[in-house]
Amino acid sequence: MSTVAVYFVASPLQYLAARQIAQRFEAQAQRQVLVWYKPGLAPLVRAEDWDAAAYMPWPRWEPLPGPFGAHRRLCANLREVAALVGRCDTLHLHSAVFDTEAINYFLRGLPAACGATTMRARLLPDGIISIRRYPLSRVKRLAQYARKLRRLVTPALDYWCFSGDRTGADAPFCDRIYVLPGLPHEYQADRVVTLAPLASRHGQAEAAPQVPRALVVGQPLAGAGLLDEADLPGLSAEIRQWLQARGMQQVLYKGHPKDMRRELWQAGYDVVEPGEPLESWMASQRFDIVVGVRSSALLFAKQIYGDQTEVHAFGWDRVKFKSANERSAMEAAFRSCGVLLAPPPAAGPR
Repeated sequence: MSTVAVYFVASPLQYLAARQIAQRFEAQAQRQVLVWYKPGLAPLVRAEDWDAAAYMPWPRWEPLPGPFGAHRRLCANLREVAALVGRCDTLHLHSAVFDTEAINYFLRGLPAACGATTMRARLLPDGIISIRRYPLSRVKRLAQYARKLRRLVTPALDYWCFSGDRTGADAPFCDRIYVLPGLPHEYQADRVVTLAPLASRHGQAEAAPQVPRALVVGQPLAGAGLLDEADLPGLSAEIRQWLQARGMQQVLYKGHPKDMRRELWQAGYDVVEPGEPLESWMASQRFDIVVGVRSSALLFAKQIYGDQTEVHAFGWDRVKFKSANERSAMEAAFRSCGVLLAPPPAAGPR
């Protein structure tokens, strides 16, 4: 009985998760097929890791020319992915969400096109989005049935309507939900599989000297109105002193594209400018500590490294928020992911 595992990915984090799933949980599959639908992911894809890999245009963003371009793009995507998959008995379809036209039609259309008699859908982790549920409203459920009307024109486009969480976590076609280590979630426990940290244990991570190592994640703070200019020197010095007290012998500084001033940089930091998405670069590196202020990269760091790396957010007693609600929501997200908002007292080297 031949099995093919298909992965629909839209972010570096989803790609890293798909790669681990292919290696550890779908290793018995005869073919591993990667489909990415965000053009910016192309530099991250290593074709040699997959039996087939291709970019899939999103129908509403990149319709085919002429009338009914989005509809015809849906049909073309189905044909092209079916050609990558080939004939098989069982299909395992992986995606971070199934309540979307571009992915949902594959649930019924791809098995029919490939001759598969069994199909299982499995959820990929999607970072901070995966820590809570997003129940489908009555209006959105009715919209699903409107999408089902496409089959009147093209029978292969038979939308699979479902209720519950919009990701498809509660749907009958979903039998497995992958989650990242250390992140809370609201999924049914009997469907959940926890991945290992997404950081690579090969390449640069092992080749690098095993000295205490930290990463400072920069972002525009004073320049973006998130911090008073007068508070910036003290905050950046506080981070440096804390890292020194923790015995960090090498500190890398990764700025934000808009962090032209490198506001948190201090003498002795090595500035890095990776030529790849931040998540994939971080996954190839080893750090004992990652620090910053309120950058979402701190959340990515915790999702990638899990408990093997400490992640700290500094300066929340001085940083500005649009409202108390924004601060409360962001603080809840950081804490739920395991990011420490109040660094512990400085300690000696590990």
